[in-house]
Amino acid sequence: MASDKVVETVIVGNYEEMEAEEGKPTSVKTKMSNLFWHGGSVYDAWFSCASNQVAQVLLTLPYSFSQLGMLSGILFQLFYGLLGSWTAYLISALYVEYRTRKEREKADFRNHVIQWFEVLDGLLGKHWRNVGLAFNCTFLLFGSVIQLIACASNIYYINDNLDKRTWTYIFGACCATTVFIPSFHNYRIWSFLGLVMTTYTAWYLTIASLLHGQVEGVKHSGPTKMVLYFTGATNILYTFGGHAVTVEIMHAMWKPQKFKAIYLLATVYVLTLTLPSASAVYWAFGDMLLNHANAFSLLPRSPFRDMAVILMLIHQFITFGFACTPLYFVWEKAIGMHECKSMCKRAAARLPVVVPIWFLAIIFPFFGPINSTVGSLLVSFTVYIIPALAHIFTFKSAAARENAMEQPPKFVGRWIGAYTINMFVVGWVLVVGFGFGGWASLTNFIHQIDTFGLFTKCYQCPPPTLPHRPPSPSTSLHLRPSSTLTTAFATLEFSFSFSHNRRLGNLRDLKVHAKESFKCYS
Repeated sequence: MASDKVVETVIVGNYEEMEAEEGKPTSVKTKMSNLFWHGGSVYDAWFSCASNQVAQVLLTLPYSFSQLGMLSGILFQLFYGLLGSWTAYLISALYVEYRTRKEREKADFRNHVIQWFEVLDGLLGKHWRNVGLAFNCTFLLFGSVIQLIACASNIYYINDNLDKRTWTYIFGACCATTVFIPSFHNYRIWSFLGLVMTTYTAWYLTIASLLHGQVEGVKHSGPTKMVLYFTGATNILYTFGGHAVTVEIMHAMWKPQKFKAIYLLATVYVLTLTLPSASAVYWAFGDMLLNHANAFSLLPRSPFRDMAVILMLIHQFITFGFACTPLYFVWEKAIGMHECKSMCKRAAARLPVVVPIWFLAIIFPFFGPINSTVGSLLVSFTVYIIPALAHIFTFKSAAARENAMEQPPKFVGRWIGAYTINMFVVGWVLVVGFGFGGWASLTNFIHQIDTFGLFTKCYQCPPPTLPHRPPSPSTSLHLRPSSTLTTAFATLEFSFSFSHNRRLGNLRDLKVHAKESFKCYS
């Protein structure tokens, strides 16, 4: 018992010293700064986890339900929610183990943020570090790309005077301001507001769909194809794989050993948002969602919808910062700026990180399908397979298990149960998530490229309506008597459109234009 107390003091020693040195705030300005800006409590960590876990993906889950069907959609959410909570617990246990060992060696983390790849390096060596760093950075890079794409996709439903690509340029510049947020300590008010915004949006989707009712002739035919089924499943895998920033959130806590169940409690709350909203939207619109990855696109324009769009935009800005901040840390460490005390110099050094994110969001603006691709190829390894394997190899010896700072809980069967669950996670995610999910999501992603092309200006935007001009009296005298002549004009226009659109590969616009051509001459 005495040794346990010593260890606990070691774990949180630096944080306690920092608080003691700072003392109690005296000025009103300092008190307000601590209230809104400087957080490190259990509640801050819970808000950060819950806020980061569900953002734009809330709008794509109805799309996943249309691919999976109602029952599979609900079951996959519950299953991956539990799986994600377990691997988040593993990451927290490995962090505590690493930090305890380092602080026994008198390491000082005052001006240094511990990251996942450093945990792997300290516990398992440089090869694990390199693999973890590659997967983690790539996932966070594309996670930031997805938030930027989502911003452009959402704002379009309020203001369609600009295409989605132009909105991506604008929001890329806005999101670049996250370089001025020092660390996860400073997300206190943003995490709280982000969760409030997501909660409003989720319940707006639920209530608006129920009040709207089912569209005429609604069909719920999913699942219909293996490709669509596993694409939807990997989007849910991505939804509950938001714990790539777990180490950074723990490091921002005053007492990180209290993190254990925080992610599970955050997941429980998130499920109260995702299950009702996805189920209600799918119930109302059914198979129409297969061609509408963003749930906002099917709900009628109203002040409540506009409010939900605006709140989601703000929350996506916050989530962009969550995903990008670890990348900023990695870049700072690479160029030797991480321990610099000037925030302006650090902000300037961080700007190059935003440029590739901006560029990738313009190349691949496929809101919805890109989530599944990132989920299968990156999330599967970053937050499921690597943490499970790292936990197995870190505690493979009897001595390591005996001296472990975090013993597995009794209800899972201690070490035997933990090893069994870890092997199941590795096997399931490797076969179903990466294997079948990777095949399905890549097939769907390539289909989007073939249909819309790279650098497309406005992904899944409704085609422009052709102006309908009433025929002049002189023209109508010639056209009305002759149905043969009417068909000839329509066929001629459609033939020109066919040759033009076929070269562009834009089959969707071709079908719409065919209908409009024959309407205009009928």
